[in-house]
Amino acid sequence: MKTTFQKLLFYTSFLICFTVLAQKKSERELILIDKDWRFSFGHLYDTKKDFGHAEGYFSYLTKTGFGDGPAAKDFDDRAWRKLDLPHDWAVEQPFSESASFSHGFKAAGKNYPEKSIGWYRKKITIPNEDLGRIISLKFDGVFRNSKVFFNGFYLGTHESGYNGFEYDVTAYVNYGGENTIVVRVDASMEEGWFYEGAGIYRHVYLQKTNPIHVVANGTYVTSELKNNDADVIAAVTIENKGNFKGAIEITQTVFDSNNKQVALGSENVLAPEFYQKANYSSKLYIKKPLLWDLDSPNLYHLQTQIKQDGKVIDNYETSFGIRSIELNPEKGFFLNGKQVKLKGTNNHQDHAGIGTAVPDEIQYYRIKKLKEMGSNAYRCSHHPPTPELLDACDKLGMLVIDETRLMGINDYHLNDLQQMMERDRNHPSIFCWSVGNEEWQIEGGITGERITQVMQHFAKSIDPTRPVTVGISSGFKSGISSVVEIMGYNYLGNGDIDAHRNQFKNQPGMGTEEGSTFATRGIYFTDDVKHYQSAYDKKPRPTFYSIEEGWKFYAERPYLAGMFIWTGFDYRGEPTPYGWPSVTSYFGMMDVCGFPKDNVFYLKSWWGKEPVLHLLPHWNWSGKEGQEIDVWAYSNCDEVELFLNKKSLGKKKMELNGHLEWKVKYVAGTLEAIGYKNGKKVLMEIQKTTGNPEAVKLSLDKENQPNSKVSVITVEVTDKKGLHVPTADNEITFDIKGGKILGVGNGNPTSLENDQFIDDLEMVSIMNLQEQKGNTTDLSLKSNYNENEWITAFKDRNYKNQAPSYIYKGNFELKSVSDKNQVHFFYKKIGIAAEVYINGNKINPSAEDLQKYVLDAKILKQGNNSIYIITTPLQKIKDWDVMNTDPGIIQVITPAESWKRKLFNGYAQIIIQKDENAKEVVLSASAKGLRAGSFKN
Repeated sequence: MKTTFQKLLFYTSFLICFTVLAQKKSERELILIDKDWRFSFGHLYDTKKDFGHAEGYFSYLTKTGFGDGPAAKDFDDRAWRKLDLPHDWAVEQPFSESASFSHGFKAAGKNYPEKSIGWYRKKITIPNEDLGRIISLKFDGVFRNSKVFFNGFYLGTHESGYNGFEYDVTAYVNYGGENTIVVRVDASMEEGWFYEGAGIYRHVYLQKTNPIHVVANGTYVTSELKNNDADVIAAVTIENKGNFKGAIEITQTVFDSNNKQVALGSENVLAPEFYQKANYSSKLYIKKPLLWDLDSPNLYHLQTQIKQDGKVIDNYETSFGIRSIELNPEKGFFLNGKQVKLKGTNNHQDHAGIGTAVPDEIQYYRIKKLKEMGSNAYRCSHHPPTPELLDACDKLGMLVIDETRLMGINDYHLNDLQQMMERDRNHPSIFCWSVGNEEWQIEGGITGERITQVMQHFAKSIDPTRPVTVGISSGFKSGISSVVEIMGYNYLGNGDIDAHRNQFKNQPGMGTEEGSTFATRGIYFTDDVKHYQSAYDKKPRPTFYSIEEGWKFYAERPYLAGMFIWTGFDYRGEPTPYGWPSVTSYFGMMDVCGFPKDNVFYLKSWWGKEPVLHLLPHWNWSGKEGQEIDVWAYSNCDEVELFLNKKSLGKKKMELNGHLEWKVKYVAGTLEAIGYKNGKKVLMEIQKTTGNPEAVKLSLDKENQPNSKVSVITVEVTDKKGLHVPTADNEITFDIKGGKILGVGNGNPTSLENDQFIDDLEMVSIMNLQEQKGNTTDLSLKSNYNENEWITAFKDRNYKNQAPSYIYKGNFELKSVSDKNQVHFFYKKIGIAAEVYINGNKINPSAEDLQKYVLDAKILKQGNNSIYIITTPLQKIKDWDVMNTDPGIIQVITPAESWKRKLFNGYAQIIIQKDENAKEVVLSASAKGLRAGSFKN
């Protein structure tokens, strides 16, 4: 036993060494580690199907470092699927009528125990030079209930599927060698009532810092405008995980968007004590700052540096904007002193074809789509978003309500709120925090009041610069409604908004949800049999309001800051007013791909700044000749005149925030509208009857990020004149070179087509493993063996007195055998030297991996196959050594069929990603009887 003095001496020496080594490599590194993970499904309750995890005598909870099964550092995962993050395994699953209505009937979750647990593994090398630094793993979001292991050491459990988290792995690192990251994800429990995906669906990073460093989300930048200048307060929290005691210098520098220095502050302070944190702040002055605004989203960045003996040991970057916000009970919302009507949408975080594993570029694509519609505000419904969404809102000029997932007053609830706010509070786009949504159990009573007051005061302690709201839907009279700082009205039909406002005249308010209208893109006659809802704007229910009715109500009331429509985009789940086989919502102004429904043009007319004229419906109505068709015009012109085949059907004046209607008897030809402002023609819109589909057309959506690796491509067909055919439903097949396809979609709420086409990977176990002793070290297979000598393999093995060799035999079952399949045997060492025979044929190992065997279809059989492994035995070094008794696994890969998707009412969408080293990506699209199309980028 070491004496106390010896222990202290050793500990002090270690810390000094730790600190000295840390100085060799100082500034922080943040390394994206999304590439090259291994993935496999486990099982919710069957430990055998969960790779034997948590079966060990000592579990990871009883003894440190005892992660077992896939959590073990040296677990053999070679047969697992290779993939890159972000990854959503739910979107890969087929649809099932017995699956969750809320989650879009995807066959995943607690009713599918074989698809509710996902294992992820990745190996990384950390060099010797990093010894002395703090090494951390940072996860932006895992859905959900994740357990993380590092080199077999259990790091912790994080339940929320929406907040990020990080773990310090410094003590567990194998410096100069290989390290294993393992994540077990349990997505069996639903956290919301909408599609949430499953898996590591956001980014993962490896972070390296000096022991003295800025903590995670450790800066907080606030500003105050004074005339034309600004005072900026830059607060920072620093932690010391080393043994250094003494002075450090903190330097705070502000740069503008051109990277020009505009402010500088510096102070000398004492470093925090060992494993302690300390807060510091600097007051910086910026002369005539460029304000963050909707049309000019100017951004600055703060560089926080920690210096020790004049040397930079940590560098932390923070993006921020300078602007003022106010929610006034009489006049609504003000940004930089100017009144702004909030024109918002609610949105979940999934997208067609890719689920919740949304590439960063698609975040920008979706915000650009909303901006194009005229929207200026976004509500994160109903959970913290991915950081990249907020980055997009910052850079593109979109106001945000940031919302936590669940109301409550204990650590579970308040910690989630705090994590969200500390992560997000430097984003200038965020103007309001939401601490709850439609909590019907507590909305109207004293419990709701108490919880709201706690969460509201707690939020103010973290960020006093922004107000707090809650979305209320069960009446606007008492409970939460009477105490919340900013009243969030969810739907006009749920209460008397004017009456509530007259009772609480000092309480600002806004419509946090409005609409919930039903519409299917490109459909103009409701068909309940097909689950199609007409796209004309109408009341979804007798007590609810159309989009137009809702906007008129809020537009006419200056005391209401604005409204947020439910929703900007359709999403998986909640296929109200239907059920199976509808799998997506009908609420969106756009479908799940982002293709606009007609309501987009109503909003664009009255939310946007440009002249708008949109005519609906299309003019392909074969079989309805002579029948009256409702023709609507959405426009912000003063007047609109409608023509059918050059004959005027009348000119009508446009009402503010309204639309125009005509009844038109159908005849093929041209429907034309002309818009007038101040008596002059300013716009023309045409709907033509088209011919039959002739050619496939691919085009790059204008909302794509320039020079992006990820691109959104619109797929359509045209007639012989090149006109888009709005009723086309052709099935399009795709081929790609120089890249890969991430997902396909078409906006059809009843489509049960695959979102993704990925190879099927099956792992087949070797069964009935038996053994016989060999008399020599000859590893050749004999033609026959004494059947009476076969015994259960490894049973009662005397490792101190083993035979010169052992012959093992087993069998495995193959469902089918095809030349298209790739079949591999991943041998796990049960002997020193080994020879492998399949159905009597000797198999040689592959050159790339001497324990991997490629099995030719010619030697395989459908049904039962035999395997013989002849080895010289492994020897125990220590009596307590655990010897491997698993001979390995058979991996069967069945290649996926070609990517394909049917058009829905004329459109489909495909998302592609260019390979890193490819000069160009070429996408080809073909359909039976049509001229093929192609796209190059």
